[in-house]
Amino acid sequence: MGNLKQSLLAGLFSIITIGILTFLTYRTEFGIFLLASFGSSMVLLYGYPESPFAQPKNVFFGHLVTAIVGLLFLNFVPLPIFLTIPLAVGVGVGLMILLNVTHPPAGGNPIIVIIGSVSFDYLLSPVISGSVIIIIFAIIVNKFILKKSYPSQK
Repeated sequence: MGNLKQSLLAGLFSIITIGILTFLTYRTEFGIFLLASFGSSMVLLYGYPESPFAQPKNVFFGHLVTAIVGLLFLNFVPLPIFLTIPLAVGVGVGLMILLNVTHPPAGGNPIIVIIGSVSFDYLLSPVISGSVIIIIFAIIVNKFILKKSYPSQK
């Protein structure tokens, strides 16, 4: 029964978190808060918050590092897209691991950035602003509502 409860709560809190990001993006003039990879972040933040990959540092810097890598490749590496995308993903993944900020959902950010041909403003909105919001929600839900030890105290 514990698995059923965990899955229902993870689904519910994912709906709430992504719902708020969607509302902010489409129903206000505040900017863009949605990043497709945030959907995958929900799996870790609400399904497996004890994972090292779900910790706030990893969520924030994993998304930031890989988005920066995508922007750098998009703007400064004059190669065809079929080479730029895999190179950017590989560099982003490698940097997350090197910097000890691995967050698997962020591995898709270079693809999103390059296919979307986004500007450097994308770092502020949605990457930074959206990451901060999902981390705040994860702390509120996991620490205060579900009474879990989150963020991990390791």
